[in-house]
Amino acid sequence: MKTDQIDGMTRLFAIIGDPIFTVRSPAVFNALFARQSINAVLLPYHVAAPDLRTAWAGLKTIKNLDGVVATMPHKRAMCELVDELGDNGRVVGAINAVRRRADGRWEGDMFDGVGCVHGLKAQGHEVNGRSVFLLGVGGAGAAVATALAQAGVKRLVIADVDSERRNRVAERIRAAYPKTLIEVGSIEQGPFNMAINCTPLGMRAEDPLPFDPVLLPESTLIVDVITKPEMTPLLNLAKESGHATHSGKHMHHGQAIAVAAFFGFDLSD
Repeated sequence: MKTDQIDGMTRLFAIIGDPIFTVRSPAVFNALFARQSINAVLLPYHVAAPDLRTAWAGLKTIKNLDGVVATMPHKRAMCELVDELGDNGRVVGAINAVRRRADGRWEGDMFDGVGCVHGLKAQGHEVNGRSVFLLGVGGAGAAVATALAQAGVKRLVIADVDSERRNRVAERIRAAYPKTLIEVGSIEQGPFNMAINCTPLGMRAEDPLPFDPVLLPESTLIVDVITKPEMTPLLNLAKESGHATHSGKHMHHGQAIAVAAFFGFDLSD
């Protein structure tokens, strides 16, 4: 939508996060809205963690605000601020989208994992029956791990610098998806069909590698959920070492479609 087309009937959506410069949601959603001539706009708001509760109290009073996308570091904290949680949000313990219901209550759920699986399948990467290593089980990582189990991975090895969080996520997924073998460990426990970075390592040039793809067979798909830069140092090194790579843009597009559906729009074309 062009700015001169915004009027009093325009429905508002927001994305909140800290930092906010890395987000792609405004460009993706607004392009989809424009393509389908939907009178709506999504805008970025820079909200620091200490200000979240105050910001949310204000946002809820805006009557033409229909939905909010939450990115880091707010995905877990938002669970305590909404009125209801969806199934994925309850399992993961974090949410990344909130919508206003007809009764005025706010409902949140998690779509990072759904978007990741959608993006993998859209690029021809099967998930069912595969063995996967996943590093980082914060809000996004826990969601991806949950969605992989839901999609039928045979074995999932998860790692995180926070061992308590890692163990907590592992237990939640085991309870919800007992057919998937869930292990806690390291990348040395391969072989794996794919290895996924769900940490923020790679957003900045000075970041260390989350893991060394050279340690993995060339048949292992190297996945990074980071969207900016699209080709992270991990993916560049993986490409140089002969591995197939899968960038965060695919997860983000799949996530946008799922979140849009949650908001009431079919933007899958």
